[in-house]
Amino acid sequence: MLPPALLLGERPGLAPAMRYASLGGGKRLRAYLTLETAELFGAPSEGAERVAAAVECLHAYSLVHDDMPCMDDDDLRRGRPTVHRRWDEATAVLAGDALQTLAFEILADPLTHPEGAVRAELCLGLARAAGAAGMVGGQALDIAAETAEAPLKLAEIERLQALKTGALIVFAAEAGAMLGRADPAARVAIRGYAEALGRAFQIQDDVLDVSGDVVAAGKALRKDAAAGKATFVSLLGLEGARARAAELAAEAEARLAPFGPRARPLALAARFTVARES
Repeated sequence: MLPPALLLGERPGLAPAMRYASLGGGKRLRAYLTLETAELFGAPSEGAERVAAAVECLHAYSLVHDDMPCMDDDDLRRGRPTVHRRWDEATAVLAGDALQTLAFEILADPLTHPEGAVRAELCLGLARAAGAAGMVGGQALDIAAETAEAPLKLAEIERLQALKTGALIVFAAEAGAMLGRADPAARVAIRGYAEALGRAFQIQDDVLDVSGDVVAAGKALRKDAAAGKATFVSLLGLEGARARAAELAAEAEARLAPFGPRARPLALAARFTVARES
C-alpha cells in the first residue's frame, strides 16, 4: 500500500516509521466500526477494508504528532517508544504527514469504490472529521486549555472531545454507510450511535487515566491531573464518570434498534468501549 518512492527508501527510516506507527498494536476500533457498518449495509468487503485502512492511517498520524514534545510530549505509545523517540522529531513529523496524505490517496483510488461521487464523499467526510472543524480543532482547544485562566466546564470538555476524539469515530462508522449507500434514516441512526459511542470512549479514557494500569495502557497515565486539567472524572467523580459512560454506551446500543440482530457486532463494540482496560 505504500507509494513506490517509499518502498525504494528515498528517505531512510520514513517507510519503517510509517509502518511502526500504523501497524504496532492498538484497538483498531475505528477500522472495526467501518468494517461492521459496511457489512451492515451490504458494501463490498474490499472497499471497506481500504476505507478502514485509510481511517487507521489518519488516526496513526494524529498519534505520532500528538506524542511529540511540542504537543503532549509522550515517550511511550502502546508500550513502545513513540516515533520521535524511536527515530527523531523530523522523521516523526514526516511519517505523520505521509500517513495523513496516504489516507486520502487510498480513499481517492478507484479500487476503493467504482463511483467517483462515493470516493469524493469519503474524502470530504474524512477531511471534515480530521481538520480544524474536527480532530485538529479539538487538539487546539485541548492545548489552549492547558494555559486557560480557569478549568474547562463540562459542556466545554464535551465539545472539545466531540472534536478531538469523536469526529473521527463518527466518520469511521458513517463511512461504511456511505459505501453501502444507506438511506438517510439509517445514516442518522448510525451517526447517533457513533456520537454516543465516541463520548463513552473518551469518558472511559479519562477513567482509565485515573484508575488504569500503566503496563496495560502502554503509555503514561495521570498526566491530566498533574497538569491541573479538568476532565470528566474531575468534574463528575470517578463513579459518576463510569456511570455516565455506561449510560452513553447504552444509548449507542439503543440507536441500533432499527437494524435488529444484524447490528449485534456494533452493539458489542459499544459495550467494549466501557469495559476495556486500555
